[in-house]
Amino acid sequence: MKVLPSPLNNLTLPVIGAPMFLVSQPNLVIAQCISGICGTFPSLNARPQHALKTWIQLIKTECNHFQKENPNQKVGPFGVNLVALDSNKRLQEDLQTCVEEKVPIIIT
Repeated sequence: MKVLPSPLNNLTLPVIGAPMFLVSQPNLVIAQCISGICGTFPSLNARPQHALKTWIQLIKTECNHFQKENPNQKVGPFGVNLVALDSNKRLQEDLQTCVEEKVPIIIT
């Protein structure tokens, strides 16, 4: 069985930025990642739901751009926090978006 490398192997520090409701936005996540830690945000911060895909794509684009301009810098991965409660009517749609966009880390 092949073991895939952990997305957390490329961290400067073993730190995961907390996915803070209403606070964690793409710019904060990007800043965390380019600082070498794992940046995260709750999927529910992206409103309306279709904005989640835009947020994920922006984070990936900006982190990739920074990595190309700074090849010797470690860029941490990002993650999305999915609220796994019955009250979260977006859970399945948010999960589908994360899978389609190949989000490296899912937090529940």
